[in-house]
Amino acid sequence: MTREEVANICKAMSDANRLRIIEMLSSGEKCGCELLEELQVTQPTLSHHMKVLSDCGLVSSRIEGKWHHYSISSERFADYKEYIVAISCNKKQNKEVSCCCNK
Repeated sequence: MTREEVANICKAMSDANRLRIIEMLSSGEKCGCELLEELQVTQPTLSHHMKVLSDCGLVSSRIEGKWHHYSISSERFADYKEYIVAISCNKKQNKEVSCCCNK
C-alpha cells in the first residue's frame, strides 16, 4: 500500500458520518436505504460519502434494483491495518537512537 493510498483512506475516515458508515458496515452489507435512515442525511449527501469511501477502496457496492448495497472491503482494511501497525511506535524498538542533535 502506498503512502498516497493511506493518505486517501485517512482523509476518507476523517469525517464522522463516514466513520459511522464504516461502523454500520462492519456488521455486514447494508442497503443505501438503511444507511440513509440511520444517518438522517439526504440521498445526495450519502452518495457523496459513499463515493469517497469507494474511491479509496474501503467500500464496495453492488446494485440490486434501484438500490445500492454496500459492504466493507476486508482486504483493503487489512492492508491499511498492516501499514499502520508497521509504522506504530513500539517502546522496545525505540531504544535510544544516535542522532546529530543528541551530541
